[in-house]
Amino acid sequence: MKYKRILLKVSGESLMGGRQFGHDPETIERICRDIKEVHDAGSEVCLVVGGGNIFRGVSAAASGMERAGADYMGMLATVINALALQNTLEKMDVQSRVLSAIPMQSVCEPYIRRRASRHMEKKRVVIFAAGTGNPFFTTDTAAALRAVEMGCDAIFKGTQVDGVYSADPKKDKTATHFASITYKEVLTNDLAVMDASAISLARENKIPIVVFSIQEKGSFLKTAKGEGCFTIIKE
Repeated sequence: MKYKRILLKVSGESLMGGRQFGHDPETIERICRDIKEVHDAGSEVCLVVGGGNIFRGVSAAASGMERAGADYMGMLATVINALALQNTLEKMDVQSRVLSAIPMQSVCEPYIRRRASRHMEKKRVVIFAAGTGNPFFTTDTAAALRAVEMGCDAIFKGTQVDGVYSADPKKDKTATHFASITYKEVLTNDLAVMDASAISLARENKIPIVVFSIQEKGSFLKTAKGEGCFTIIKE
């Protein structure tokens, strides 16, 4: 395996499958099977999951809701998604733990960095929920922050397409695929990969960001081995 310790960023939308809202059990099972493949191949895996399939704080704020309150609701949505992923992984005999940045002991463990690191050393899949625990920060930023804290070798961003393009490939057939691109180019060209604070945090700590398609079965393992089609963002 090319990376010993990986943080995978899973968007809430990727859990919907073909639905308009909520969870698609078949899609969640496929994603978890991909995670199991990478885990069984020898890499330590942790996840940060979004909540956009249930509630999106930015959208709610745009419609008039107070932003901080809306963001907290979005954080709670990520906990629901984290529990769904944990349940599916456990059915596949993959030991996992959900750690939430907002303490809720009856549901999951509170996030403590050393505890999370210890779980990973014991080869458990750690699922980080509730973002950073603070409003006004996205789960992309949470992913970069947790990757730094866990000493990850790379951040894997699972998207709807197989890497970073010069434009939306679904809308523009002439869009160019980048095999490799720098952090600066992503920020300068305002490419919608992750938000600027997440890119900057990864850049400061020299953690490469690997963008791949989470829609393709087995793509996580292929990408973790350095195979297939993906984009790597580095200095």
